[in-house]
Amino acid sequence: MADLPFHDRADFEAADRGFLAALDPAVIRTADGRVVWDSDAYGFLDGECPDTAHPSLWRQGQLCVKQGLYEVTDGIYQIRGLDLSNMTLIEGDEGVIVVDPLLSNECAAAGLKLYREQRGDRPVTAVIYTHSHADHFGGVRGVTDGDVPILAPAGFMEHAVSENVYAGTAMNRRAVYMYGPDLPRSPEGQIGTGLGMTTSTGTISLIPPTLDITRTGQEETIDGVRLVFQLTPGTEAPSEMNFYVPDRRALCMAENATHNQHNILTLRGALVRDTRVWARYLDEAITLFAGDADVVFASHHWPTWGSENIVTFLSQQRDMYAYMHDQTLRMMNQGMTGIEIAEAIRMPPALEQAWHTHGYYGSVSHNVKAIYQRYLGWFDGNPAHLWEHPPVEQARRYVECMGGREGVLSYARRYVDEGDLRFAATLLNHAVFADDGDRQARELLAEVYTRLGHGSENGTWRNFYLVAARELTSGVVPPDLDTTSPEMLQALSLEQVFDSIAIRVDGPKAWNESLAIDWHLTDLDRRHRTALSNGVLIHQADPPSRPVDLTLTLTKRDLLGLLTGGPADGIRHEGDLNALNRLTAVLDDPTPAFAIVTP
Repeated sequence: MADLPFHDRADFEAADRGFLAALDPAVIRTADGRVVWDSDAYGFLDGECPDTAHPSLWRQGQLCVKQGLYEVTDGIYQIRGLDLSNMTLIEGDEGVIVVDPLLSNECAAAGLKLYREQRGDRPVTAVIYTHSHADHFGGVRGVTDGDVPILAPAGFMEHAVSENVYAGTAMNRRAVYMYGPDLPRSPEGQIGTGLGMTTSTGTISLIPPTLDITRTGQEETIDGVRLVFQLTPGTEAPSEMNFYVPDRRALCMAENATHNQHNILTLRGALVRDTRVWARYLDEAITLFAGDADVVFASHHWPTWGSENIVTFLSQQRDMYAYMHDQTLRMMNQGMTGIEIAEAIRMPPALEQAWHTHGYYGSVSHNVKAIYQRYLGWFDGNPAHLWEHPPVEQARRYVECMGGREGVLSYARRYVDEGDLRFAATLLNHAVFADDGDRQARELLAEVYTRLGHGSENGTWRNFYLVAARELTSGVVPPDLDTTSPEMLQALSLEQVFDSIAIRVDGPKAWNESLAIDWHLTDLDRRHRTALSNGVLIHQADPPSRPVDLTLTLTKRDLLGLLTGGPADGIRHEGDLNALNRLTAVLDDPTPAFAIVTP
């Protein structure tokens, strides 16, 4: 760390460049007064880095916390620091195109208001979603009612809703650890995530795209602004795109090149991303656009100006992902496991000296494990790991082998004193899982997690450790953010709706249940059949004619109402209406506040 170029202030100069106005006070509320965003709470970052934070992460927090309206280049502006992501505004002939309208309506509306105070009351003439993550579309109703063109990469809707619904409960719970939204903003607590400060907790919305971008090189002119697109599926998101604005010589890299190392597999959970194609799309962007660009900006962080700087920035981002991919495969083919590769790999010195390759959000450690997982899966080939006991049973046996509770705590204290916090955490985790009521073990583990968090350069690691410490001593706080909003559910395709039902079936409870229901969706002019047998719900579009237990004639909104506990009153039916009750009786409800660091 002593070799890092802390004297280099270029990022601070770039982050301040083009500043026009800040939101003052930088507190955003819902209509009923609930705070959903508070930048002012991070005022402590103006000070010197304390012992409770990694100096490199502190520096990144000082950069990310800068908020307000910034001019990127002539006719292009950004709202930064008013949510996890940036909102970009491109002025056209008649109004302004909004790119990535943040995570929540309240923050997007506040950002648009700040822009209009400086640039006039320009109408929103189009919206662009660069990719399928909620912090890039969730605030759309804060800027439009949907009466304008909305552009998005091919596959956007499928991935936007499936990620937030299928595994949404588990991801939301883990996101509490990743972003630390409920941690105190302080030198001892939450100081950001590396990608931004944290997630807002306002209202999430979704308006479906009206125009799909289906190929690289596709050009569209919106409100007089010519846009050239590059599709990049499988990179930072399953559905993602960059775009170039030729008349402004400006290149938007979405979330494919930001001022940190990104995640190959996020700690909240997601599909594993493909570093191989990620690097190739970055190389393609350099070839297609970099020579003609004066500025590159993204959906997070601050822009980079100057053709030479742009090529250097994109090339280093490309080399970072390619190096991790290739070296992981090289060592994997030498017989090393993901954990071993994560300990052994060393990044090239030139990349280590570049601030934007540092692991503030992703990390080399968890990214190479993700690359290993993508190719070989969870199993490392050692049969000792093929059929291990689950955590509680394993923990009890470890504690017994080490002489019981006192033996474990004694060893753990020794490792804490020796500075081996990693193994102390392993031992104390066993102690807690062997006896959840052991307050002494919980408090000592909380102390270890706190120290690990304070020493982490990675913002999400820090938050994971500190949230874990808090929950060990104070209990679970349920997530504030709900990504399965009514609008998100309404955006599910019919197939996705029935998929989401199927993954809620309690298999053992449904073993002996057998039934079939036909659903006639009048507003979609679609027929669908669900059949329950052997604890599995199979669904089929346009089913063949055969007897079923129940036929329901309804709208998609009626269907979603039934599945969220609404009444069947007024819905036309033929057959045994009790079949619907038999189906809903075997559906499990998700558990939004499940335990993570305790059994």
